[in-house]
Amino acid sequence: MSITFIEDKKAFLLETCHSSYQMQVSETGQLLHLYYGTPTHDLMDYLCVPFDVGFSPNPYEKKLTRGGSSDLLPLEYSGQNTGDFRTASVCSVREDGIWGADFRYEGHEILDGKYSIKGMPSAFDKSGSAESLKILLRDEASGLEAELLYGVFDKEDMITRAVRLRNGSDQKITLEKAGSACLDLPSGDYDLIHFHGRHTLERQAERVPVMTGIETVSSKRGASSHQQNPFVILCGKDAGEEAGECFGMMLVYSGSHRFDIEKEQTGSVRVSAGIHEEHFSWLLRPNEVFETPEVLMTFSDRGLSALSDSYHRFIRSHICKSAYMERKRPVLINSWEACYFDFDSEKILDLARRAAELGIEMLVMDDGWFGKRIDDNAGLGDWYVNEDRLPGGLAPLIGKIRDMGLKFGIWVEPEMVNEDSDLYRAHPDWALTVPGRKPSVSRNQLVLDMSRPEVVDYLYHTLHSLLADHDIAYVKWDMNRHLTDFYSRGLPPERQGEVPHRFMLGLYDLLERLTEDFPDVLFEGCSGGGGRFDAAMLRYFPQIWCSDDTDAFERLSIQEGTSYGYPISSVSAHVSAVPNHQTGRITPFGTRGLTAMQGSFGYELDLKTLTEEEKSEVRKQIADYHALYDLIQKGSYYRLTDQMGRGDHKAWEFVSRDRSQVMVSLVVTAARPCLGPIRIRLRGLLPEADYELVSRETFGCGNPLPDQRKRFTGAALMKGGYVLPEMFGSFPSCRILFKKV
Repeated sequence: MSITFIEDKKAFLLETCHSSYQMQVSETGQLLHLYYGTPTHDLMDYLCVPFDVGFSPNPYEKKLTRGGSSDLLPLEYSGQNTGDFRTASVCSVREDGIWGADFRYEGHEILDGKYSIKGMPSAFDKSGSAESLKILLRDEASGLEAELLYGVFDKEDMITRAVRLRNGSDQKITLEKAGSACLDLPSGDYDLIHFHGRHTLERQAERVPVMTGIETVSSKRGASSHQQNPFVILCGKDAGEEAGECFGMMLVYSGSHRFDIEKEQTGSVRVSAGIHEEHFSWLLRPNEVFETPEVLMTFSDRGLSALSDSYHRFIRSHICKSAYMERKRPVLINSWEACYFDFDSEKILDLARRAAELGIEMLVMDDGWFGKRIDDNAGLGDWYVNEDRLPGGLAPLIGKIRDMGLKFGIWVEPEMVNEDSDLYRAHPDWALTVPGRKPSVSRNQLVLDMSRPEVVDYLYHTLHSLLADHDIAYVKWDMNRHLTDFYSRGLPPERQGEVPHRFMLGLYDLLERLTEDFPDVLFEGCSGGGGRFDAAMLRYFPQIWCSDDTDAFERLSIQEGTSYGYPISSVSAHVSAVPNHQTGRITPFGTRGLTAMQGSFGYELDLKTLTEEEKSEVRKQIADYHALYDLIQKGSYYRLTDQMGRGDHKAWEFVSRDRSQVMVSLVVTAARPCLGPIRIRLRGLLPEADYELVSRETFGCGNPLPDQRKRFTGAALMKGGYVLPEMFGSFPSCRILFKKV
């Protein structure tokens, strides 16, 4: 049993193979968090010691004894207006003015299998080995009920959390905040790792001390965003890649989100996660229920690598339902950086011919194939073929490309609309705009009101026809602006605060239907690159375009930051042209290929510009990628250098699950005189096994590297490391392969 209830102690124990999560109902009926950490095989109730602090009021039951203030207790889910001045999990007001909630335990239920959430992506249990715990809390004054949901995946070291909020009164209740999870940790000296950025520089890992006060990681953009990813790690000061305590919290949600990390007056730390309340309210009539997005929680006392590996394995096995999470994905060429908007059938066919000659397996036609789309000022919403560009429509073009031996993919941006479009002229009320106010625009486009079922149905039927009528093997689903002007003409005034979340529910409904109808289509997510790279999107998209920045040097930190929480197989990465279109930087062709093989591989350039030498490199890169595919896509991934520290190189490693195959990749990021040899300590090997050096290739390196010994023990490679001689050149790189003998 992964979940145990100790009746005489009123305590709950949630156990995974490397963690223990403990809660207890107090004598006043409050649900307290006792412990989250390494299994102790003991009840940790002795850690919760009541004490009294001035200006921290006690509940009425403790008015004489004191020492039970809600402001000091480790609460499992916190209410409001009860004497707990820390960040609240839920904020509510009943129509008669009763404000806040003081939650007390009502009962619980332990179930086999994994609970489900209506209308939103959440973890699923394929093997039937998970267990669920439901704990019912209730506020007597308002009648608001909170059913706390816990899913325990023992072998995967994962605990999922969500909440069902039910109006158990006879009056309306408005939710002004609905948190998914609260984690109260005892006094400790923690660091916060979060993943910030901007368009073309996403998920930059930053490690900062948790300060006394509140640190917030959030997005108010209607999307998980380029700026702050919905994923945080709390860790001990001594935690590194291979050792130390780490707590991960990842929100399975693609809209506005908020994490508050609060270190309070006595040193305890509360982490709260959920939908951002600034663009949120939800009206609950009597007996109505609101369900929060899910949070994925994992603990590691073996450092950051083990925490990342837990997320990688879990997302692949229990979040993403696409057949392409296991099915081999084709190497593709995307037309965007080859043509931008300047293309017709002949240009696309020429690109396809050149791609087929090089061994590329799929051509993706990007933006500009539909409506009056000759630039980014018109056409969004009109998902019919521009036959001035593509005479005869898509079918003849796809047929010719298929005859070349290539699969065909296409770009869409369904959530958006241009004012200069047939769709907008017919349905201007389908766009999110505030009455009496000119809307904000981005790329001269507006956002469709996905909170309206008729909009979702229209998009479903339109895209269903596109995919049913054509031999399309791949869809790149883009979203090139964030959300503003929240106002739906399909909702009454008292429900306008529901628009952002209803938008997400509409999007999830659309994606659920299309991916179920077309299981053999590879759907790739995109939002100006990595602006919606989150676990919820990975439910439908087994890969996401990691960033619009295709510069190999910039991609090193973007892809490494992504790896802290998301599997490498979900990272879409391409070789692009130089000078790079985003930065102007020049990197060697081989280094660009090496970096792009840290994910799902492809090309983003004009093949006409390649030299014969570069064409040979393309053929070899594709052959190498196929040979190493299972190792890259399914192996364990290790960061061998510290992204958050200073350094002159970046290195990473893939190890097969049986630990028989090893690939180490390294890029010199700062050429300096007298740099000296580079020592890389490998990870994840069998210490007692012998490993043979299979190959060592360099790219863009100005000097040949001398041969070294060919055989090492796993312990030697992990403790002593492998030494590379000094490497010269602009961004030289190296790939080293070992196999167990």
